[in-house]
Amino acid sequence: MERAIDRLEPFQRAISKAHLAAAGISLESLDKKPLIAIANSWNEVCPGHEPLRQLAGEVKKGILEAGGEPIEFNTIAMCDGIAQGHSGMRYCLPHREIITDSIEAMVIGEGVFDGIVFLGACDKIIPGMLNAAARINLPSIVVTAGPCYSKIKPSESKELRQRFLRGEITERELINGTLDYYTGPGICPFLGTANTMGALCESLGMMLPGGSLIPSSTSMRRFQARESGAVLMKLVEKGIRPSRIMTKDALENTIILLSAIGGSLNALIHLPALAAELGIALEWDDFSEITSKTPVLCGIVPNGDKTVVDLHYAGGIPAVLKELESVLHTEALNVNGLTLGEIVRNAKPGDPSIIHSMENPLAKADGIQVLYGNLAPEGALVKTSAVPEEVKIFEGTARVFNSEEECYEAFHEKKIKTGDAVIVRYEGPKGGPGMKELHRITEIIKSIPRTAVITDGRFSGASGGLSIGYLCPEAAEAGPIALIKDGDKIQVDLYKGTLKAEVTDEEMAKRREEWKPVVKNGEKGLLARYAKLSNSAKLGASFR
Repeated sequence: MERAIDRLEPFQRAISKAHLAAAGISLESLDKKPLIAIANSWNEVCPGHEPLRQLAGEVKKGILEAGGEPIEFNTIAMCDGIAQGHSGMRYCLPHREIITDSIEAMVIGEGVFDGIVFLGACDKIIPGMLNAAARINLPSIVVTAGPCYSKIKPSESKELRQRFLRGEITERELINGTLDYYTGPGICPFLGTANTMGALCESLGMMLPGGSLIPSSTSMRRFQARESGAVLMKLVEKGIRPSRIMTKDALENTIILLSAIGGSLNALIHLPALAAELGIALEWDDFSEITSKTPVLCGIVPNGDKTVVDLHYAGGIPAVLKELESVLHTEALNVNGLTLGEIVRNAKPGDPSIIHSMENPLAKADGIQVLYGNLAPEGALVKTSAVPEEVKIFEGTARVFNSEEECYEAFHEKKIKTGDAVIVRYEGPKGGPGMKELHRITEIIKSIPRTAVITDGRFSGASGGLSIGYLCPEAAEAGPIALIKDGDKIQVDLYKGTLKAEVTDEEMAKRREEWKPVVKNGEKGLLARYAKLSNSAKLGASFR
């Protein structure tokens, strides 16, 4: 095979080899072996990323044994859990674009690599790396850190947080109790965005089967990383690129899996962004069509009281896909060279107490819904699988806040009451800017019966309750949410898929004439660029 470095002009090839040799790459490798980039998001800030330094060593072993030469570099990775509840959360979604761009710059800019292993974990990092794989389109494979074990149930962790909010336990008691849930390095053990996107790498074909939920810090996780390095070399040898793997069929399979596991709503911004990189049209209505026909098969938190580690030992994603075989595009290709059909036929049946069958689902279709109405003419999203039955039809009184901070203040002053429809606006991609996750808002609102959160911001994959977000158009783009006033009646009907305000068209038109947008002055750097360049949530909230 012709290597990338061999295509350089002779003088530049010699200089490039000299620089790489000065960094410790042997001359023999530079003359003969494919050069493989390891794009690693390891750091000591994010617990999901702390194991990646060791896993990179295992990946390198697999590459070396298969005849390649690994060359590692790093990119950034924020921890959403640390960024929650304050202005730093505005950086989490924009930093997805930095990850993609930084890997593009390193790989295409250097011009010497023949393939890429993406080592990542957590909410925006896996999507950022998938976008980079699509954009660069060199043979690629994804390896994640895997989830940590938990000693207590998800419900016990949630109760600890509620007890702290009620003033019943101290900060140290909350910390110590939480460390029984997050027991060590690895991805958080619930079905948030991190584990959702890891699982979706399997249905996309970009990860070895069963690789997403192997627990962190286990020998099996290390073996999987080593095998991934070897498999990447086969992709390089055969010239199999992400564009051949992440097809329209693979994306549709991925939406089916997302629906069946009741995964994170954030997938509905990450998958459209990925599709755009691939040159494939993917709309929210495409999601709606699939989710309306796909039942929820797994009661993993926040849809139940099991963790993703429980799901792994119940058979993992291959067992879930096996239950879904009849509705999947089985000819879709995996990085290991097998079709999805071959993978599911080889998979063992899952534990039916955790992975339900299509005939006996945990819940009927519509685990994720797109809602429409005069409040959301272009759509809003809700994770129906995590909404209690008693609020699937809801009518409440609007309590309007122009920021997350205003909502917090009202909560602490006990101004939010039962029956309120809490409107948190100007938190969209442009209005934030940055499109915060409002997970902390959903946590505190849970303590107030029969309330709803409606926002142009977004949610953590762990959010539950009647939490409606990603509303389009956002307030900063003059969407109807910008015109709602305190006291307006808000109606939600998840059975009909509607989100409405009891405000006449004439009154809305009058308010629009009087409307003045809330402008957050003083933004600079990344957030200023994001406000200027980002598109809407339904298009992926990515740079145009």
